[in-house]
Amino acid sequence: MSLEVVVAAALFVGVLAYAVLAGADFGSGFYDLIAGGTRKGAEMRTLVDHSIGPVWEANHVWLIYVLVVWWTGFPSSFAPAMSTLVLPLLLALLGIVLRGAAFAFRKYSGSLAQARLFGIVFASSSVLTPFFLGAVAGGIASGRVPATGHGDLWTSWINPTSIFGGVIAVGTCAFLAGTFLAADAVRSGHAHLADQLRIRTLSVGIVTGLVVFAALVPLQDDAPTLSHGLEHRAAPLVVASAIAGAATLVLIWLRRFAWARLTAVVAVAAVVSGWGMGQYPWMLVDQVTITEAAGARATLQGLLVAVALAAVLVGPALFYLFRLTQSEEWSHDD
Repeated sequence: MSLEVVVAAALFVGVLAYAVLAGADFGSGFYDLIAGGTRKGAEMRTLVDHSIGPVWEANHVWLIYVLVVWWTGFPSSFAPAMSTLVLPLLLALLGIVLRGAAFAFRKYSGSLAQARLFGIVFASSSVLTPFFLGAVAGGIASGRVPATGHGDLWTSWINPTSIFGGVIAVGTCAFLAGTFLAADAVRSGHAHLADQLRIRTLSVGIVTGLVVFAALVPLQDDAPTLSHGLEHRAAPLVVASAIAGAATLVLIWLRRFAWARLTAVVAVAAVVSGWGMGQYPWMLVDQVTITEAAGARATLQGLLVAVALAAVLVGPALFYLFRLTQSEEWSHDD
């Protein structure tokens, strides 16, 4: 395996981590959005606050990691993507900022009206941000980012592949979040909330699964290179995603929420990995390969050293944070 591919794999690990961890974080906003009125939805929103409060900011470490490794390791693909997909990227960034600010301000609102406003901003941003990020992935995967950059500012992300990518991103985030929130509700002694989440998560999971496989049809014409990769090289991952997704639905139906979290993570990770494997060896599909996009060899070697140091220094801290928030002591801390 070449040095360029190793660095690209390290980059994709960050994409996977952000998709799973930040995905569950973003998806919580979906259930905040559909929780109901002020009184009816109060318990659900309290559960959301309690579940993501300690981790929502930590999850953006992975986004920073992805951008830094991409920019430093593969600059000749980073610049064209940024100049072509600047609009959805700016909208995603705006969503991240508004979401974080609203999540914090809602807790310290001076009136019920302010709390409602911040709640709406938080929830809607939680849905729109993954949509725009999915649209960015779709623009790259469908070959709409030219190697010279400055592609069409609108059709590069308003197209069938990007729309399906955005919808799938929102659905997978909500599916992950519903599974995790249901487990948190059971652990904290709110079985009735777990039952509400059970029905909603099952619905989201079924719809998202149907959209994922429905997207394979238009991709054949709109993103033929990706479609070919999904049907051949990435086919085992597509099948694994379907099996893990079906297993998650069964476990949720049986109220085995703790086990459902594991299979849900596998299902989402398989979907994202299938996209990456289907796109390989292209960095910008049909435009720039991983080898062509790679920076200087010394830069790539330095990046791998930095990644190793980050794994040693940051990894254990993140692991401890997530382990702490899943403990019984945290769950019952009022």
